[in-house]
Amino acid sequence: MPGELKVIQPQGSGNGDACTYMWACAICDENETCQKDKEGHSRWLVSKRMERIHHKVLVMSNKGGVGKSTVTTNLAVSLALKGYEVGVCDMDIHGPNIPKMVGAEGQKLKVSTSGGIIPYQAYNLKIASMSFLLQNPDDPIIWRDAYKYEFINQLLGGVEWQDLDFLLVDLPPGTGNESVTTIDLIGNVSGCVIVTTPQEVALLDSRKSVTFAKDSEIPIIGIVENMSGLECPHCHQHIEVFRKGGGEASATDMGVPFLGRIPLDPDVVTQCDAGEPFAMFFSDSPTADCYHEIANKVDQFCKKSGSLLKIGPKRR
Repeated sequence: MPGELKVIQPQGSGNGDACTYMWACAICDENETCQKDKEGHSRWLVSKRMERIHHKVLVMSNKGGVGKSTVTTNLAVSLALKGYEVGVCDMDIHGPNIPKMVGAEGQKLKVSTSGGIIPYQAYNLKIASMSFLLQNPDDPIIWRDAYKYEFINQLLGGVEWQDLDFLLVDLPPGTGNESVTTIDLIGNVSGCVIVTTPQEVALLDSRKSVTFAKDSEIPIIGIVENMSGLECPHCHQHIEVFRKGGGEASATDMGVPFLGRIPLDPDVVTQCDAGEPFAMFFSDSPTADCYHEIANKVDQFCKKSGSLLKIGPKRR
């Protein structure tokens, strides 16, 4: 029950050396003096949180600036509009943008009476991000990998995600430590969405993301071609700012599904800056339809995939 202190014995920890508290080491009063297996506890805690979530979907790109966080936010909103319980984990430590896109910039997360971190809630989404933990959002994060590991543990295991149909994890650009650690801790990832633009350098990097996912044995839901053309607001002619069709060609060449194109729409930028997700406030627009169609494909993939685990309460 919410508000109660939960002390659960981890499976296979009969030696008595494993911690049984349902909160992260970083916020534990005994952290400095504790001699127990902290890494074992962290993995157990992440496992306990993740087993209540049906589908864990990674949104990734090997190149920055392709609109990955924008795609993550609007896909999450689209899934929530379908009636699903959805969470968004902003794993981009150095550039956490999700809170800005949902109007939560400057907000702080609270700790529940049971010791877990309460995710911020907006637009029927549960959200956790590095941004919520910063005193000053302009401060840079200058951390070595050991500190990043603790933060990733805290976001996945310390946050009380509760029962979710989908958890969308917005990974940072690249295939480095944060991505590897996140995949390792989650364990059973339902699939990944790879975001690219039609620009040739972005397509080259998207191919690296495909290879990374295959090497990590992560099911690839498909590639999204973002910023795919612009309709002139004056003459209404289609302008290929970064070309068009490269994402689909890359998907075909790599043998993975192509999920669709999202145009370069100025209103998407305006809404993101205003903290109002485009897919919700312009839900009937052609651009929003692109997000909805991609979200439907993500939903269908997860329903059909073998990653559907019958754990916890029965869902749709």
